[in-house]
Amino acid sequence: MRARVLIPACLGLAALCLARLPALADGTGTGGRTPAETAADPFLWLEEVDGARAMDWVRAQNARTTAVLDADAHFAAFYQDALALSEAADRIAEPAILGGRIYNHWQDATHAHGLWRRASLREYRRPAPRWATVLDLDALSAREKANWFWSGADCQQPAERRCMLALSDGGEDAVSEREFDLRRAQFVPGGFSLPRGKQSLAWQNQDTLWVSREWSPGELTTSGYPYVVKRLRRGEPLAAAQELFRGLASDVGVFPVALHDAAGHEALILERNLTFFEAQYLLQTPAGLVRLGLPGKVNLVGLIDGRLIIELREDWQSADGVRFTQGSLVAVDLAQAGAAPARLEPSLVYAPEPRHAFAQASATRHHLLVTELDEVKGRAYVYTPIAPRQWSRRALALPDYASVDIIDTDLHSDRAFLQVTGFLTPSALWLADLAGSRLAVVKTLPARFDAARLTVEQLEAVSKDGTRIPYFIVHANDARRDGTTPTILTAYGGFQVSETPYYSASTGKLWLERGGAFVLANIRGGGEFGPAWHEAGLKTHRQCIYDDFAAVAEDLIARGFTSARHLGIRGGSNGGLLMGVEFNQRPDLWGAVDIEVPLLDMLRYEQIAAGSSWVGEYGSVTVPEERAFLAATSPYQNLKAGMAYPEPLVWSTTKDDRVGPQHARKFAARLAQLGQPYLFYEVIEGGHGAGATLDEQSAMGAREFVYFARQLALP
Repeated sequence: MRARVLIPACLGLAALCLARLPALADGTGTGGRTPAETAADPFLWLEEVDGARAMDWVRAQNARTTAVLDADAHFAAFYQDALALSEAADRIAEPAILGGRIYNHWQDATHAHGLWRRASLREYRRPAPRWATVLDLDALSAREKANWFWSGADCQQPAERRCMLALSDGGEDAVSEREFDLRRAQFVPGGFSLPRGKQSLAWQNQDTLWVSREWSPGELTTSGYPYVVKRLRRGEPLAAAQELFRGLASDVGVFPVALHDAAGHEALILERNLTFFEAQYLLQTPAGLVRLGLPGKVNLVGLIDGRLIIELREDWQSADGVRFTQGSLVAVDLAQAGAAPARLEPSLVYAPEPRHAFAQASATRHHLLVTELDEVKGRAYVYTPIAPRQWSRRALALPDYASVDIIDTDLHSDRAFLQVTGFLTPSALWLADLAGSRLAVVKTLPARFDAARLTVEQLEAVSKDGTRIPYFIVHANDARRDGTTPTILTAYGGFQVSETPYYSASTGKLWLERGGAFVLANIRGGGEFGPAWHEAGLKTHRQCIYDDFAAVAEDLIARGFTSARHLGIRGGSNGGLLMGVEFNQRPDLWGAVDIEVPLLDMLRYEQIAAGSSWVGEYGSVTVPEERAFLAATSPYQNLKAGMAYPEPLVWSTTKDDRVGPQHARKFAARLAQLGQPYLFYEVIEGGHGAGATLDEQSAMGAREFVYFARQLALP
C-alpha cells in the first residue's frame, strides 16, 4: 500500500433565487473587522465557517434549494438510481496489497462509515469473495461517539505488520493517526497516536516515526501545513520527540517520505515544498540530512534495485553534463546520491514522444510499471533494470482507446493491479504478473446503462491563439445535429491534472440514457501533453485556459451538437474556478453552470483554507502584475449588475478544509445582492467533495442532474 500524500494538487427557479437574503450586510456580526474591510467586502462574515450567523444563512439557503431541486419530478428517480449505483454489491472492491493479502475499504447501505476488510488473493478473485473485517468504522464511531471516516493507511515497510491509520472527522483533510496491528486486527494498546491535525508521517523502523505536524500552537505554514519534522520513538510522549528539521512558515510544508525496495534498500527523505510545484529533497545519511542536487520541479516516484526513480517536471542538465527533458523519468543510484548528493548522475528510464505524456509509475519486486498518455489514450509498459544505467521495456497488451490507471503494486512480488476504463466500457480490474506475460481480467463492473445506442468521438477545437484542443464527446448514434441535444461539458485545467475517459455509471444512467450528451475537454493547465501543457496556463497566462474551454463550446455549437440554450458546464475545485470565470466571461454560451466546491474569490484565496499553497499555480496578490490579472478574472469580484447570467448551481461542503466553503457562500450572496437568479447548497459534511456517506453523495449528484435537466430541457 502506498504512503498517503498530504497535499493534493483533483439545478433553476428564478422567483426563489431572486429573493434577497435577509440582513446580508446589516453591520452586525462583523467578527472584529474594520468598517473599511466590511465596506470593501460586505460578505466577509460568511468566511466564518462555523459561525452561527453564517450557518443560519447556509441552512436557509439549503432549504430554498431543496424546495426546488428535491421537489422536482426528476429528483426521486435520480436519487434512487444514484443511490442504487453507489451502494451496489457488485461494485469492484478496489484492492490494496499488504502482506500478500488484499485489503479494501467498503461503504454500503449498512456501513455508512465503512469497513476495512481483507481476503486472500485467491478468495478476492472469486465473484463473491468472503471478506474478513479488519476495522468497522461505524462501530468505532458509535463506540467513541465520534464521526470517523477512512482517510488511508501508512504501513511500515517491508514488514507490513503495523500501520498508522488516518481517521477523519466528517471527511475533512485534518486527521487523527493511530497505530494498528494487522495480524491482530486491532489498535495497538499504548501504540503511536497523533491527535487531529494536518499532518504527515513516515516509518523509520518499527519503533520510530518521522512526523510532521503542528507541534506547538502556530507551527503551521501560511498554507496551513506543518513545517517542523520530529523523530518520535515508541513510548515517548509527543513533547519528547526530537526535532530533525525546521522549514519556514513561508514554505507550503515539509513532509517525510520513506521509500523501500525488495532488495532491502531504503531511503528516508524530507520533502520541503517551497511552492506547490517546487521542492527541496533532503536524504538521511550516516552523516545526517543532506540536500540532493535535484531540480526544483521533480516528483519522487519510488525506489527499485537501489535506484531512486524521479519524474522531471522541468529540464535537467545533470552534474555529468547530460541533458534530460521535462516529462521524463530518470534513475539515480541511491548509494551515489548519499555519497555525492550535489553531483548526481542520473540515467534515462523513460522519455515521452510528441503528444505523449507520463502518467504514473510504481515499483514491484523487480520491475517498474509505467503508464503514459498517447493523444490522451492510456498505455502501460514494464521497465526492468538490466545494467547499472540501462533498462529494458515491453508493452502490456491492454485494450486500446481506454484509460489505464495503476491501482496498486506489490513490493514483495511482481503483481500489479491496473484499471482499464472508457466512457462506454465498464471498468475492468486487471491483474498483471510483470515477471512474465500473465495478464488477466479479475473483476469487471457490470454495465450500468445501455450503451448500445451511444458512440464516442475524439475531436479538436482551435483556441484563440491557434492551439489545437482535443475533446471527447459521448452522444447517441442518431443524435440530430440541430443544436437541440442537452449537453454537459466539463474540464479541469490546472495543476497538471490529466482528464481521461472514464466509465461513470451515474452520468450514463441519469443523463446519457435519457438523451443527453457528455463532453470532456483536454484544455491547457492539465497534464495531458506533459508539463509544458500545464505551464502554458500558469499565473498571468491563465486566460488561455479559459479561451480553450470557450473554444470547445463554440466548436460543439458550430458542429450542431448543441446550442447555448442546451449547453451546460460543470467543474469542481480548480474546475469550479474555471466555471466561475466562464460564467462571467461568456454567459452567452451556457444554459447551465454547475460550480462545485470552487475557488471564486481570487483576491482573498490566499487567506482561505489551504489557499496560499497554490500561489505557484495562480499567482499572488502581493505581486502587482499577478494581482492585476487576478482582479480582472476573479469570479466573485467580476459579478456585475444587469447581466443576463444563466442561473447557476453553486455548492460546497462545510467541512472542506482544503478550498473552504467561503468562496461558494460569498459568490451566492453577491448574486443575491445583484438580484440575479442562483441556487446554493452546502453539504454539512464530506470534506472536499460531495459528502462523506454514499447517501449524501447520491443526493448531491441527483440534485446536479435535476438542475441540468431543468435548465437544458432534458425530457
